[in-house]
Amino acid sequence: MTKETEILDKVDLQILRLLQDDAHLTVKELASRVSLSSTPVFERLKRLETSGYIKKYVAVLNAEKLGRGFVVFCNVKLNKINKEIALSFAEVIQHIPEVTECYNISGGFDYLLKIQAPDMKYYQEFLLNVLGQIEHLGSIESTFVMDVVKQNYGISI
Repeated sequence: MTKETEILDKVDLQILRLLQDDAHLTVKELASRVSLSSTPVFERLKRLETSGYIKKYVAVLNAEKLGRGFVVFCNVKLNKINKEIALSFAEVIQHIPEVTECYNISGGFDYLLKIQAPDMKYYQEFLLNVLGQIEHLGSIESTFVMDVVKQNYGISI
């Protein structure tokens, strides 16, 4: 455990585990599962939210059903890098809905993007007309997901 998580007791951790599995649980349901009344669970939940342990609540959608099941991991290398260029790239990426995740990475590339698209043809057009238009873009290497073997949205705690 890190120093930050040392202030969390076993009930806090249990609440976090339960919410990771089902963020739709009510305070009453959480209280029942951790063997406390609703008021202390509500207070713990507010503390966990306020202190930043819980960033937000989300629904995990079915990308296939929504026509975005074609997943591409795209390594991006900029042809020049400095603080201004990195900030500019990050700002541009924030406004591209097909990019669902973006990481600044070490190694041969500068960024790793997760892109969700309907199909290969869409991705090709996206590459040419959206990513290809980003200033200081040096090179791109695309890796296409053939099958999902493991996809976990939680953190092991």
